[in-house]
Order: sequence, then C-alpha cells, then structure tokens
Amino acid sequence: MASAQAFVTDLLKKADVEIGGNRPQDITIHDEWFFNRVIRYGTLGLGEAYMDGWWDANALDVFIDTVLRARLDKAIAINLASILTVAKAFIFNQQSGKSAFKVGEVHYDLGNDLYAAMLDSRMVYTCGDWSGNPRRKTLDEAQEAKLDLVCRKIGLRKGDRILDIGCGWGSFAKFAAEKYGASVVGITISVEQAALAHERCAGLPVEIRVQDYREVNEQFDHIVSIGMFEHVGVKNYREYFKMTNRCLKENGLFLLHTIGDNFSRVASDPWINKYIFPGGMLPSIAHIGKATEGLFIAEDVHNFGADYDTTLMAWFRNFDAAWFTLSGVDGSKLKGKYDERFYRMWKYYLLSCAGAFRAREMQLWQIVLSKDGVPGGYRSVR
Repeated sequence: MASAQAFVTDLLKKADVEIGGNRPQDITIHDEWFFNRVIRYGTLGLGEAYMDGWWDANALDVFIDTVLRARLDKAIAINLASILTVAKAFIFNQQSGKSAFKVGEVHYDLGNDLYAAMLDSRMVYTCGDWSGNPRRKTLDEAQEAKLDLVCRKIGLRKGDRILDIGCGWGSFAKFAAEKYGASVVGITISVEQAALAHERCAGLPVEIRVQDYREVNEQFDHIVSIGMFEHVGVKNYREYFKMTNRCLKENGLFLLHTIGDNFSRVASDPWINKYIFPGGMLPSIAHIGKATEGLFIAEDVHNFGADYDTTLMAWFRNFDAAWFTLSGVDGSKLKGKYDERFYRMWKYYLLSCAGAFRAREMQLWQIVLSKDGVPGGYRSVR
C-alpha cells in the first residue's frame, strides 16, 4: 500500500494537486485503500471510491479539470477495468437489438422527478447554447436558444415533417411544433420519457414512439438527432446513417448533435459505462466521416463543447438544491428512492463531466448533413 500511496501522491503533485490541501483542486483521502483501488482499476476505481466516500475534493469539477489537463489519466490508462471494457466492446455489439434499450432502463427511466428537478423548464437533456452578446445567463435561455438554433440550421418551415431521433421528454418536438408549426415524430428507447413526452406534447402535431431507430422506414423533410448518437456504438454507425439517408427526403437536411471524443476509441470510460450510460460511446470526427462516406455531405460543423461545462454546472446546482426533496429527507413520498450513494454517484457524474469539457477532453458537435449537397452551398447559421 505504501508504494501505491507514494505513486499516486507523486502523480498528483505533477498536476499541482495536494492531498489535504485547501485549494479548489486539492483532495482529502478518507481510506488509504483508495491508492490501490485507483492503480488497479483506473477511472473506474476513482469513481467507485468517490461513491463509497473514500475521498472528497474541495471542488470536484476543478480537480478533474486539473488532472486531465496534466494528462494524469494516461498514467493509469492501462488497468484491469479498462482492459475488460475494451475487450467487451470488441467482442460484443452492445447496442444491438434488446441491448439498445438497456440505457433507457438504467439511465433515462430513473425517474422523471429527478430530471424535472435537474433540467430546465423544457426538460432539455443536452448542451445549451450560452453564446450571445451579452452571454445568456439562465439555463432556460440557453436551452431555448439551442432548440431555436437547431430549427434555424435545418431551415424549418411550417408544415415540415420532422423525425426526432432520441426525443427525450419531447422538448424539441414541442418547441418545433409550437414555434415553427412543424409536425414531429419523436422516437425514444425510454418508456418513462415517452410517457411524459406524450403528456407534454398533448394537442400538438407530435407523435411519440418507443422505438429503435433501426425500425423507422418512412420519409421526412428533415431529421434531427440531439444527444442520442452517443448510444449508437461504432459497430452500428454505418447502419444508423443508412437509416437516416433512407428516411430523409432528397432536399432535406439532417442535423446531428453529439458529444465527441478527440480520439477514435471502441469503448467509453469504464465508470461511465458501468454506472451512467451502459453501452455508451463517444464518436470521433474520423468515425463520423467514415460512417457517412457516400451517404451524406457535411455542410457545416459547429463545436460549442465549452458550453457543456456551463450546462453541467447548472444541472448540478439544480440537482443539489433539490436533493432535500429527492432524497425524501423532507418527508415527501419519494423517501428512500435516492440514497446517499446515488447522490455521490450523480454528483461525480455531473461534475467530472463538467471538468472534462472544461479541459477540452470532450467536444460537442452540431453537424449539418445533406444527401447531395445544398444547391449554391449551405450558409452557416450561428
């Protein structure tokens, strides 16, 4: 244990992180087995040790940003957990058939109460657009701006029929129908999402389905996919784009909104894969380029990944403020649904992701695609 402690302590010093220090990036260790766990299991061990209360950070998002900028993750990149995660991704298609619905059951069906408390009033579970002069100040403003940006990028008009792949709780469908007069078919793999989306879109020309994207075979004026492609998996990218090509009308546009990786990998982070998004995987630009070859022309690529840091911090503040009620401490009917370990897991998820976006380890791309090229060229919209 002594050698493990010395190794990790020395590693942290290289990033200017002190154990027991008072600065935002510093951490406190409550269990000395933390050091062995991190060396053996890498990021999985780090996350699980946090969930178990073995360590704390003065500011978790700052700590993650600091260690990632110092590339400390590379020092423990090869470990038992990472090897098993990659091997599993190579051997199995984790996003095929019934497996594709697992993330819906594990993550999106956790409870609409949780997401209603954490998200904006429209319940948009993707990166907001915080740009503007002056910059937008509230989560509601940022999310409405993002939804409007999507509509403007595809040139949405009244009467257009849209396919929304991964429609969530119906935020885009409701916005497009109300603000632009479009009719929308939204598909999701989450029963809980679909139920609330039906309710929120009542009275509008919106159809919500619990359906896998591979089952869709009809024509649409435009297609949008906002924060769903992260669940498709590299083994299915080509099939995904063949489906969107098949369903998109000749002069239509397809907007792909996805988190992206700086490298072409075959699996996600082991902790994220186990606790948050089973079977999830971030694409690279190379992945997308190869998978769309011969099917689409990339008309526009817009990266505003730095805005995900701001979005995630807003989500955490909302979640943290609502915890008293969500945990049932206030005597509400939700008592026992979310325990302290869940709180630490969810805090680690939101703040570690915020730190990763801040360190520019992850990106957020909106890519506008056409089947044969926009006549005269596409004019970028921001």
